Amino acid sequence: MKFYISGFFDFPEGKYFYTFMWFVYITTVFGNVVLLLIILLVRSLHTPKYMIVFNLALTDLCGSTALIPKLLDTFLFENRYIEFKACLSYMFFVLFFGSMQSWTLAVMSFDRFIAICFPLHYHIVVTKPAIALMLLFVWLISVCILGAVVGLIDHLSFCKSLVIQSYYCDHESLYRIACNSVLVNQQFAMFGGVAVFLIPLSLIGCSYVNIAVVLKRTSVGDRVKAIKTCTSHLMLVAIFFIPLISAKTVVHLPSFNPNTRMINFILSQTIPSLLNPFVYSLKTEEMLNVIKSICGRCKRQ
Repeated sequence: MKFYISGFFDFPEGKYFYTFMWFVYITTVFGNVVLLLIILLVRSLHTPKYMIVFNLALTDLCGSTALIPKLLDTFLFENRYIEFKACLSYMFFVLFFGSMQSWTLAVMSFDRFIAICFPLHYHIVVTKPAIALMLLFVWLISVCILGAVVGLIDHLSFCKSLVIQSYYCDHESLYRIACNSVLVNQQFAMFGGVAVFLIPLSLIGCSYVNIAVVLKRTSVGDRVKAIKTCTSHLMLVAIFFIPLISAKTVVHLPSFNPNTRMINFILSQTIPSLLNPFVYSLKTEEMLNVIKSICGRCKRQ
C-alpha cells in the first residue's frame, strides 16, 4: 500500500521555497557538526553542561535530516508516493527528534536551576552520570511514547483515500483518512503532545519561576551575572516553542490558507535547528572563547 503526499496547492513560488530549505539544511548541518566537533575535541568542554548541549546539537542535526531531504525529494523531484511502513518511519523520526529537542531544553533548564538556586551543590548534583541518566531517560520516554503513537496507526484500515493532505506523513492527517474508529489514536496523540511538549515547557517555566524568586534576594551584580548565564538557554527556548505554539494557534483562524499553514509548520520545525548552534556559540562566553582560541591557532599555523 502506498500513500500520496499532496502537499502544497497551487504553489508557483515553490522552487524558491525549496531552494531556501536547501540553504537551511546545509547551514544546519554545518553549524551543528562544527558544534559537535568542538565539544568532542576540546577537553575543557567535557562537562555535564556540554553533554546537554551536545545532545541538543545531535537532535537538531538528526531532526532536520529526518525532515528536509525527504521534503525536497517529495516536492522538488515529485516523488510523492510513499510505502506505508516508510511513511510510519518518516512520521516517527520527525516527531521523535522534535520531542528530543523539547526535553533536552528541559534538562538544560534543570542545569541552570541548580547552578543559580543551589550553586554550592552544583558539582555534587550536576555530574556526568546524573546528566547521562537524565538524557537516557529523555531518549527512552520519547521512544516509548512516540513509538506507541505511531504504532497505533498500524492498526488502522485505509479503504477510502490514500492521499495525505500535508507536507509529510503527518500523524493527524494520516489517521483522519482511516476507515475505522480513530478515538484511541486521537487520545494517544493528545497524550503524546502533552508528554513531549507541554510537560517540558512547564518544567522550564517552573525552573525559571524559582530562579526569578532566588534572584530577587541577590545583589544587582549577582543578578546580572545569573541572567547572562541564562540568556542563551532562554533564547533557545523562545526559538523552539514560540514558532511551534504560533503555528498551532494560527491554523484555527478562519480562512487560513493551507499553504501558509504548512510553511509555518515547516519553518517551526527547521529554523530552531538552524539557529541553535549559532545562538549557543555566540551567546555563551565559554564557547566563544574556545572558538576564538581555535581561530587564533589556525591563523598562527
